[in-house]
Amino acid sequence: MRTIGVGGSTAEKELEKIADRTANAVPISRNEYLSRIDKAVSIMITRKMDALYINAGSNLLYFTGIPWNASERMVGAILLQDGSLHYIVPKFEEGTFLKYCKVQAPIHCWEEHESPYQLVHHLLDYNGAKYLAVDEMAPWFLVDNLRRVVGSIQISVASKITTVCRMQKSESEIALLQKAKDITIEVQQAAAAILRVGISAQEVIDFIDNAHVKAGIPSGSYFCIVLFGADTQYPHGVAQPKTLQENEMVIIDTGCQLHGYISDITRSYVFGVPNKKQTEIWNLEKAAQEAAFHAAQLGATCGAVDAAARRVIANGGLSPNYDLPGLPHRVGHGTGLDIHEPPYLVRQNPQELKVGMVCSNEPMLCIPGAFGIRHEDHFYMTEAGPKWFTQPMPSIENPFGL
Repeated sequence: MRTIGVGGSTAEKELEKIADRTANAVPISRNEYLSRIDKAVSIMITRKMDALYINAGSNLLYFTGIPWNASERMVGAILLQDGSLHYIVPKFEEGTFLKYCKVQAPIHCWEEHESPYQLVHHLLDYNGAKYLAVDEMAPWFLVDNLRRVVGSIQISVASKITTVCRMQKSESEIALLQKAKDITIEVQQAAAAILRVGISAQEVIDFIDNAHVKAGIPSGSYFCIVLFGADTQYPHGVAQPKTLQENEMVIIDTGCQLHGYISDITRSYVFGVPNKKQTEIWNLEKAAQEAAFHAAQLGATCGAVDAAARRVIANGGLSPNYDLPGLPHRVGHGTGLDIHEPPYLVRQNPQELKVGMVCSNEPMLCIPGAFGIRHEDHFYMTEAGPKWFTQPMPSIENPFGL
């Protein structure tokens, strides 16, 4: 029997079915940004940190709501232990920066010929700061320049502040992640329907981008990987993707970004009629994903979740380690404002799962010279244990449960 829901339609017909799904998506409120800052301050006090430098990027977005990409120019914020926030911005960018501000605070500007690092030093010195935590995602040149000018101020990495804040998602974050994933799973189903013999990976990628736009995401796809046949054995793609042929494995891994929060869903199925080997590995992948989900209980370690999936894979005759055929990478990763962020479901990770943590569950199986299969859904931790954002595929014959 041919795989249900795969092929038989056109891009035009599938795009016509998709409507804007974002009308009730509520952005993060100013009050939530303020509560995040308060939490960071409480951690700073516990850890005896006088100041926290937050660089442009996802950490600045998380704490202030300002969507500013990191570059060679220093743009960021200093959070002091008394709760006061100070922005560091190039003078010529001040007007643009102000338009993005959700949390108002003094802006300290530097001209192009001036050193922003000296500006930070003066600010820290004026406030008597002796211990500075620096954004773990700040580039080395920035950290090195800070280190050279701050004198006796001791610098350490900020991840024990920022990561602690970000790992446990709020209800509003969970709601945005849910909406983004609802959109992407609809797009995934539409993409499966347009497949035909000879279609190129790029044509599918373009359709998925247009479908995300039609569903209310102006930026389209945040990323997209489309692989057919033997190409599917390579987790993140190949240099020159092949076109689709009858009875080949398909992997589509894609997502979108909604008010900063990212979806990331992979679907694997056969275009045509699944054979015995494809079915065997597909079912083993499903069993490994289910084992990881059931192992993800409150208080369980991330490493234990990875181990649960590998036990199933080993019992199925594949490697329990990273060797092929088997699972060559970790079982999962956190997702929020970054597509990959803590916590990581990886061997020996002692991080315990707590309410609000979000993880992908994707124990991909790669069969060299043949194909790969990746089922990727995400779950979040509740008081009652893990809860799926999207339901896993039910069967290789009917991957979308139609």
